[in-house]
Amino acid sequence: MSIRKPVTLKTIAAELGLTVQTVSKALKGKSGMSEATRRLIMLTAEQLGYFSMDQLRSLRVEYIVPYPNETKRFLLVQTEESFSYIRVLLEGLHDRFASFGHKVETVMLPRTIAESDMLEWAEQRGLEYADGLFITPSIVPVAWEPILFGLAVPKILLNFPPSGTRMDSVVWDIYEASFQSVAYLHSIGHRNIMYVGDTDAKRGFILRWQAFQQAMKKFGLEVDPSAHSIGEHSNKSSWLQELRSQILHYRPSAILCGIDEEVPDIVSLCEQLDLHIPEQLSLVALLNEQPDSLPLFTRPLLSIRATGYRAADRMLWRIANPTLPYEHTRIQGDFEVGNTTAPPLAGS
Repeated sequence: MSIRKPVTLKTIAAELGLTVQTVSKALKGKSGMSEATRRLIMLTAEQLGYFSMDQLRSLRVEYIVPYPNETKRFLLVQTEESFSYIRVLLEGLHDRFASFGHKVETVMLPRTIAESDMLEWAEQRGLEYADGLFITPSIVPVAWEPILFGLAVPKILLNFPPSGTRMDSVVWDIYEASFQSVAYLHSIGHRNIMYVGDTDAKRGFILRWQAFQQAMKKFGLEVDPSAHSIGEHSNKSSWLQELRSQILHYRPSAILCGIDEEVPDIVSLCEQLDLHIPEQLSLVALLNEQPDSLPLFTRPLLSIRATGYRAADRMLWRIANPTLPYEHTRIQGDFEVGNTTAPPLAGS
């Protein structure tokens, strides 16, 4: 009995009269060829048995074909407040859509616009003519959300959905990330843990604080709101002055920094107070990414890129299944121990 030879890139290339490099690009979703050529390569690879059954099954169970019939155009809708993570989200979206030949473009919503003009603006920009919309977190003003939610086009919300939202959502799980942070600090001996973060401006900010309180309660630690830097942090100068006073008064052994943009200010304040990290004060931060300008932080790894990747899958699933119930997906990440945490000093 003859043994079937394995199907390789060279096998597919020889079948189609193409180079191995072209076949490799097509299967990896890279650019450099027409979509007709990409579809032909994907189809031939399947027919020759290049894909495993598990690979094909994972696509077909979602009613997503491994090679598209047409290129789709999706829009990622954002405002300036989304800048801190938009690049990472786009990486995930592009990586997933590249294998299908679909495109993602960004649309910047104007911040200074009357609510009565929003729908007309959306119509003029042709948002409903896209194949689907991805709506980022931190949309400002918030009046944009109901306008976007009401557009008659498939939508994926990349945020925690408001109650009653009739669309799918995919988001990195900052609730679990906050809980993980408290659990880790507790595991190395910290009991006097301060939370620092705006808790008013956005749904995700509120959930961070709620998770912190829930975790503290689980470990039998009381939470006195006055001992934490919460509420609105819109006035940076007054916020930092108040935080300075709180740190000197309550003497926390550890701080959980809940907002990415506020982390550099907290590090700077600790330096001004001559509090050495991590010997005198441990810091955990919900950073979108690890900046080169900061020490290697102990932090929950926020799955922003994975959220974009999964949201792309969810969009294709929604287009193929328009009448099925909506689903809300939270993507959980790992926890990374860096150089900003240590067990508390005796008596802390």
